[in-house]
Amino acid sequence: MRLTLLYTGLFLGAGIVLLGLTYLLVQNNLAQHSSPVEVSGSTEGGATDRVFTQAPAGVAAPDAKALTPNQVHGVLVRAKRDYKDDTLNALLTQGGIALGLVGAAGLGFGWLLADRALRPVHKITETAGRVARSHDLTERIGYEGPRDDVKELADAFDTMLGRLARAFDGQRRFVANASHELRTPLAINRTLVDVALRRPDATGDVKRLGESLLVVNTRHERLIDGLLTLAGTENTEAGTDPLDLADVAGHVLQQAAAEADASGVTSDRRLGPAPTTGDPVLVERLVQNLVENAIRHNHEGGGLWVSTRGRDGWAEVEVANTGPAVPGYEIETIFEPFRRLGNDRVRSDRGSGLGLSIVRAIAGAHGGTVTAEPRPGGGLVVTARLPSRLPAPLHAHTGRPVDGGRRPRE
Repeated sequence: MRLTLLYTGLFLGAGIVLLGLTYLLVQNNLAQHSSPVEVSGSTEGGATDRVFTQAPAGVAAPDAKALTPNQVHGVLVRAKRDYKDDTLNALLTQGGIALGLVGAAGLGFGWLLADRALRPVHKITETAGRVARSHDLTERIGYEGPRDDVKELADAFDTMLGRLARAFDGQRRFVANASHELRTPLAINRTLVDVALRRPDATGDVKRLGESLLVVNTRHERLIDGLLTLAGTENTEAGTDPLDLADVAGHVLQQAAAEADASGVTSDRRLGPAPTTGDPVLVERLVQNLVENAIRHNHEGGGLWVSTRGRDGWAEVEVANTGPAVPGYEIETIFEPFRRLGNDRVRSDRGSGLGLSIVRAIAGAHGGTVTAEPRPGGGLVVTARLPSRLPAPLHAHTGRPVDGGRRPRE
């Protein structure tokens, strides 16, 4: 529309300038070209006076016998002025009407031409939007057309998508291969330590050392498992199996009950219906990471609150806990890989620093979001939102969805 209005405005501006120049030229031409009219009359002495005056062509001279020469001169001057005014007014009126009609036609043709010219750009925009929503970097524009600026833009976009796809694939392959390669020696180490601890002649020092090595080995295994999950969920699209966050949260809380009891953390659950769609394994991992973080980053005798609900077209799971106060400016840093708060950087027993990174990656793969905010009195309130699969509410009279049945926007 802006391009069409620009074209039409330039066209009308040029038409107005052309009409103005034509007006000036016609006015100048009328002032310079007029036909002489001879007017004769008799005086008292019988002599004949001849009065010549300038009058525009096509204007008949008045009868000189009925008027004096001065009166004839005045009539001709007025007739000349009226003819000039009528001609210029007709030029402006008819020219303005013609310019308006041609401008309306130019507006329509300008819209068609702008649409045709911008159609490749619209295609590029649609492709970019699909790639952003689906994370499918294999799609290409494939624009076929003349070698112009639009063609160069489309080719540059396709080249960029190709390089991004290769970069992401290479990153995922590297992390996956490195993680798989590291799992084998860790499994061997765990087996050797277990065998050493089960030996009858193992001393107390050997057993304590073996238990410490098992703890370190377990942390490394958890770290590698987190890397695999993070590499497998970033820039991918999750499944669409129907599930309920209330069921997932209840199952995760049941599994984490032993760890919560050992830490002296009491849990409070308010699990309302929160239907959504996605990969059940990944969604369970999302809720599990939130609950485990809330338990491990807590204090003795602290609290844990887990709630699920469906609201405003979203299925939400909210996990809140007590614990140390978290500055608001450090909220975003906890979602980055291997980032911890304060002294937690040196605490290896509280996790690998990938928990919330995995949560955000899984939520993003499902078209959702994760937000966190400091809890008054200490701790965090983390809310994960996934698109709900609840049907849109129907209008009482029309029977149609109130929101048009559209998916919620982020």
